[in-house]
Amino acid sequence: MNSSTSRQKSPTVIVASLNPVKLEAVRLGLEATGILHANISGVEIPSGVSDQPIDDPETLRGATNRAVGARRMHPDATLCVGIEGGIQIKQNQAEAFAWIVINWAGGSGQSRTSSFQLPEKVSDLIQNGTELGHAVDKVFGHVNSKQKGGAVGSLTNNCITRTDLYRQSVQLALIPFMNPVLFSNTENSNNKQ
Repeated sequence: MNSSTSRQKSPTVIVASLNPVKLEAVRLGLEATGILHANISGVEIPSGVSDQPIDDPETLRGATNRAVGARRMHPDATLCVGIEGGIQIKQNQAEAFAWIVINWAGGSGQSRTSSFQLPEKVSDLIQNGTELGHAVDKVFGHVNSKQKGGAVGSLTNNCITRTDLYRQSVQLALIPFMNPVLFSNTENSNNKQ
């Protein structure tokens, strides 16, 4: 499917999550790239990785598994999106980030968000097995922050929310979709089913 065709009709977009933050990030990312009036639905797809991925490859694998799982459930969808948040420990300090993987008939794209440093209290909880969202809730006294502003929202007083963090990477993951001629010879392993 080329990008001009997808802009002329309402594309079907399946997001491998029911999290409203992820659904909104996809909607905003699509609209910013000119894909308007998409029919966006969320579905529950397991990531196939740990509840809190702790390195870059595991996080990318989780996003890929979600996008591929969404494609298997909805083979006729225009786009299937997997988003997976992860943590990377560097010198005993945790940084948070996410991977976005988007696939379509004949291709796929991916992008990693910016990363940001987590406070020592959150980092300690994560290194002792607590998922990031639960660690943030505990340290900041929030409830279900991962379906709201997320860790980044808590740390920036919502100047940057989790939706903001994901939106730009959704746009960047769409680069091959928006430029099919430039990426026509690229075989991307994320597209394999």
